[in-house]
Amino acid sequence: MRMPKTLVLASILALIAAPSFATDYLGGAVKSVDIGGKSVLTGAGGLTLYTFDKDTSGVSNCYDDCAEKWPPLFANDGDAAEGDFTIVDRTDGTKIWAYKGAPLYYWVDDKAAGDITGDGVGGVWHLAIE
Repeated sequence: MRMPKTLVLASILALIAAPSFATDYLGGAVKSVDIGGKSVLTGAGGLTLYTFDKDTSGVSNCYDDCAEKWPPLFANDGDAAEGDFTIVDRTDGTKIWAYKGAPLYYWVDDKAAGDITGDGVGGVWHLAIE
C-alpha cells in the first residue's frame, strides 16, 4: 500500500515541529525540551516556562494581575532544592520554583506543548533556557 505524498510530508513536518523531550528534572515536574535548537524548560505537561526581567535572583515580583497572566510554577510543601533548581518564598506565602535563581512562570496564552508565544512579551519575559 502506498501512502499519499501529502500524508508523508505532513508526518515528517509534525515530527520536526514537535518539541522533543530531552531531560526530566524535579521528578518530572520540569523538563528540558529542544525547541528551535534551544534547550527550553517546560512544566510536566510540556508548557513552556519563562523568566521575568523584573525579578531578582531568588525574588519573585509577579503578583496579582501579573500572576494571572504569568502563573508561577508552584512548589509543593515538602519539595526541596535540587541542583540548579531552588525554591523561592513569595510574599503571598506561596513557594515557586526557580532555575539558577530566576523564578519560573507559565504564559496564559500558551495552549500546547511547544508554544512559545510569551517569549519577548513587553520586552521583559523570556524563555527559560537551560
